[in-house]
Amino acid sequence: MAGQVWSVNTSGGYMYADNLSRLLRMAVQPMVKFRQFCDVKDAAHQGLHRGDTFHWNVYSDVATQGTTLTETSTIPETSFTISQGTMTITEAGNSVPYTGKLDDLSEQPVAEVIRKVLKNDATKGFDNLAAAQFDAAKVRVTPTAGTSTTSLVVTENGASATVNNIALGKEHVKLIVDEMKERNIPAYADDDYYSISRPSTYRQLKNDLEGIKQYIDAGFQMIMNGEIGRYEGVRFVEQTHKGAAALGTSASAWSNGKSDWCLFFGEDTVAEAIAVPEEIRGKIPGDFGRDRGIAWYYLGGFGLVHTQAAQSRIVMWDSQS
Repeated sequence: MAGQVWSVNTSGGYMYADNLSRLLRMAVQPMVKFRQFCDVKDAAHQGLHRGDTFHWNVYSDVATQGTTLTETSTIPETSFTISQGTMTITEAGNSVPYTGKLDDLSEQPVAEVIRKVLKNDATKGFDNLAAAQFDAAKVRVTPTAGTSTTSLVVTENGASATVNNIALGKEHVKLIVDEMKERNIPAYADDDYYSISRPSTYRQLKNDLEGIKQYIDAGFQMIMNGEIGRYEGVRFVEQTHKGAAALGTSASAWSNGKSDWCLFFGEDTVAEAIAVPEEIRGKIPGDFGRDRGIAWYYLGGFGLVHTQAAQSRIVMWDSQS
């Protein structure tokens, strides 16, 4: 069987050795952040026996703006449209089998170790699923001519039309915030937007803001995992999981090495529908108790709430290559 066995040192034999440390030392884990920004939709409608498709309605503004009336005129009539978002509920999971011999002879707790590594795996898996939906947003921004600090090129087809050739700086943040406000994107919390990206993408921005001492507000309470500060009504969150989908042009820095993807967003971005919350499951032992295993399991889905560019809640700093 594949999995953890006693006879191979790297697969289990090392879990017992002379003078083995009792501490569990795990491989370094990335900071995964996307899932915390997903809205869990309509808890009353979640759970089992409700089908594999989840829908929500999006209501437009009225077609004709109301205005003043004269005494003899009738009140005008108008209408609005309804569009519908959808996601598919799918299964997700992973497991680690192990032998009864390994469990019986190991000095370290096999089941505890497996639960830890599976918890790390599940956390990264959910971040990948959420990040893929953020990446499906239509609105992308790049600096004009690839290097401008005074204007942006905005596209609404989910792809950038300009090669981004400058590091993200404070002037770009101002321009992006202005774009979001003029699109009437609602704030995420307390009149603030959020931004999420990799630490290297924020480096130039952090250098810019150190000089004017505006990056960290005195007494500001960090309320999201990975949150590092606030500027221009945006709270910034660092994310270090390189495997979190192929965001933007690529999952790593662009070919010119000047920057990487950066997401700015307001309220109502990505929805998560849960039929069975993530859980750890033990395998029913086989072969008279010699064949064992532990798994994580989840039944649910993630979906971009607003798929039309005009209603987008997400703006991505991106590049053509």
